[in-house]
Amino acid sequence: MRVALCQITSSSDPAANLDLVRAETARAAAGGARVVVFPEATMCRFGVPLGPVAEPLDGPWAGAVRDIADEHGVVVVAGMFTPSPDGRVTNTLLVTGGGHHVGYDKIHLFDAFGFTESRTVAPGSAPVAVEVDGVTFGLATCYDVRFPELFRALADRGATAVLVCASWGSGPGKREQWELLVRARALDCTSWVLACGQADPRVDHGGAPTGVGYSTVASPLGEVVEQLAGEPGLILTEVDTESVTRARDALPVLANRRL
Repeated sequence: MRVALCQITSSSDPAANLDLVRAETARAAAGGARVVVFPEATMCRFGVPLGPVAEPLDGPWAGAVRDIADEHGVVVVAGMFTPSPDGRVTNTLLVTGGGHHVGYDKIHLFDAFGFTESRTVAPGSAPVAVEVDGVTFGLATCYDVRFPELFRALADRGATAVLVCASWGSGPGKREQWELLVRARALDCTSWVLACGQADPRVDHGGAPTGVGYSTVASPLGEVVEQLAGEPGLILTEVDTESVTRARDALPVLANRRL
């Protein structure tokens, strides 16, 4: 199956970001993609109040993304913000198109490196996996990539590929950590890891995590198959589920777990 990773730079304007989704989805579909992945915070970048832009999954922004996906015959995955009952928002990955319209709420919130995501964002509680044309994709968001147990739980739910959508915080060593973690999580669950990040905006938005780029495709044995640099770009990659079977036969870390 062909999957596209669309490395973009979101603005604080959801309508303008929707135009980006429209243009990049058309480009990815023209390249033969069946699943089109956008970063965390595609709806609106971090560094601005998120409550005023948050909408439910049945709201107009998510509905417009569904229309775009259906127009091109693809499934789109994109980061958005939905209202939380406690007055915060949830950091949600929307999966829509082709009869799908579900959300994954980010479980692990980025309370690290001086940033406190939990101040304005409520955590999710359940792993989510979706099936597209017989391939099961697990979902993860940014800071989730530091928690191998989530990736193994997704493998237990049948995932042979995990889509990681991120708006990675910059700083000394942070890009290197991103690359290391993506490869490590692929090895932890012997699955493809397709990690799509916000491009590097080259602007400091008050210390908010707004991206470093380096979207990466890692094989089930942790090999970097494709990678972008910091600027906006597109990866079109093939997810081969047979390679997952071979990797799990050769390296049965899931079967050998004792804890």
